[in-house]
Amino acid sequence: MASKTQIIALFLCFLSSTSSATYFKKRRHYRPCKELVFYFHDILYNGDNYNNATSAIVGSPEWGNKTAVAQPNNFGDVVVFDDPITLDNNLYSPPVGRAQGMYLYDQKSMYNAWLGFSFLFNSTKLVGTLNFIGADPLLNKTRDISVIGGTGDFFMARGIATLMTDAFEGDVYFRLRVDIKLYECW
Repeated sequence: MASKTQIIALFLCFLSSTSSATYFKKRRHYRPCKELVFYFHDILYNGDNYNNATSAIVGSPEWGNKTAVAQPNNFGDVVVFDDPITLDNNLYSPPVGRAQGMYLYDQKSMYNAWLGFSFLFNSTKLVGTLNFIGADPLLNKTRDISVIGGTGDFFMARGIATLMTDAFEGDVYFRLRVDIKLYECW
């Protein structure tokens, strides 16, 4: 009887070790099917720059206003934007599309934003949209957000966009470098 119990115990140990070995197996590292780099330039309306502004505060806390970011850390501000996208970091380069969407500052203790936006392309090389969403901890050198879909040349695309603040001038201007790696391409 003891040998039958030992055999069952050994069998269960063997079964659990093989299943845990497959469970903890290293995941395959996938290569992106498409890699892109763009820059988008955001010029926040400050009360004096209407002709050049590409974004505006549309919601602010009671202590804030629509022409200056709220203190501390812009907390509570909701900003909509329609920014040019370029292939290099020059604001005056010909745009290849527009970045349209919103960001909101959602943390009181430090600079942090939440983004939801689309890149809209309508050029001879690229046509369609790429859609992004995610948290943007602004003090980190690089931040990853999700590419959650697309249309046209980017039909049903999925991937990761790495954001890097390339330049900023106070609260009025910033430029983001966006490195996009798509892992689902159709």
